[in-house]
Amino acid sequence: MCNKKPIEKLRIIAKENGIDISGCKIRRTSSRFCLGVEHGDYNGTELFGVGTDKFIWLAYKPNGTNKNKFYSANFSDDVVEFEIGGISAHISKEIANSWARFPYGVDYVLNKHGYNIRRGINGIIYGNIPGGGMSRSASLTLNLILSVLDANDIRENDQFKIVELAQAVENEYIGSPCGQLDQIMILFAREGMGTHYNPKDKTINYIPLGSGGEALRIVIMDTGTERPGLNKSTYKIRRTECEELVRLAQGAGFDIRCLADVKDQRLFNDIKVAFEGNYPNLCKRMKYIYEAQSRFYEMLEAWRAGDTKTIGLIFRLDGIGLRDDYEISGPELETMCDIARTVPGVLGERMLGGGDKGASGADSVDELRVRIETCYPQSRPDYRGKYHVHLCKIVDGIKVFEGLF
Repeated sequence: MCNKKPIEKLRIIAKENGIDISGCKIRRTSSRFCLGVEHGDYNGTELFGVGTDKFIWLAYKPNGTNKNKFYSANFSDDVVEFEIGGISAHISKEIANSWARFPYGVDYVLNKHGYNIRRGINGIIYGNIPGGGMSRSASLTLNLILSVLDANDIRENDQFKIVELAQAVENEYIGSPCGQLDQIMILFAREGMGTHYNPKDKTINYIPLGSGGEALRIVIMDTGTERPGLNKSTYKIRRTECEELVRLAQGAGFDIRCLADVKDQRLFNDIKVAFEGNYPNLCKRMKYIYEAQSRFYEMLEAWRAGDTKTIGLIFRLDGIGLRDDYEISGPELETMCDIARTVPGVLGERMLGGGDKGASGADSVDELRVRIETCYPQSRPDYRGKYHVHLCKIVDGIKVFEGLF
């Protein structure tokens, strides 16, 4: 079922701008909540997460021209229009600082990868995904790719190719060094299921939340801060540090391709002894990945068993590692987590996403919202009226609706 509020917003934008979207399709793409391993994708680890019910909606219809024209219900004064197939690799400063970089980037990447895009579309976009930590950019990119391909009657049966295209938009055009965690967790998400991805054989397995797990609540605590983007954040530094340690280890004769290969206690200790003296921070990054991996299958089993206490405990331990060893969190995020820890019944909490700013997550109870509304504005007065608390459900990552206009 499609929520009436976003549909009405799309309808209003269409009417105000005289856009004919009668008979259009509406594609809805979700946000995501990572349960493990955060920052594991570019380190080669297995991944586990769910789709959550904060969305990007795109109403689209071929317009009979060779131009794409997009309107935003979030930025109503900003219309993005361009000729398809004509986007250069160079991104102007004006485009780089606006949401236009996503439709531009999708056109550039699809054309570069040989897709025969000839039919322009009119599209109206609305989103309510909080800024930071829930993969708003990946959701929008996936939505645009799938919608443009559909409007051009192109069927890409390899779902991992869609993931690669979405990553390429951010890596090759926008300049964001993201991995594939966000795209995978959104594209493959299923209602009521946890999504387990194994990069070794590129398999997706769905794990239902076991009996007793129905009491689990997923809460997003949006700090109200503005994020600079992964290309300007600590995320890029951490990725570079992890890759540097791998190169150093390989040069010293250790047989690893990525930090995910450091699963054995002896191997971990040997690398730590070899490099901790000169590279203590790099070894701290390895420590987080090593310990998060060691907890990963315990998380899967707890999810399968509906063991919410263990799910929350592992989520909390991962958060402590992200804060202390990976050093990717930020002061506003940790304020949210500190508040959550004071609420009886909260099972676990940690930062989400790329880090620095954005949103934290918690396995929570109803009292959490009241405590945040009382304490967060006192601790962070600059963000009074800007922060939000969202209670989320586990949903399908991609849904298409027809017959609504």
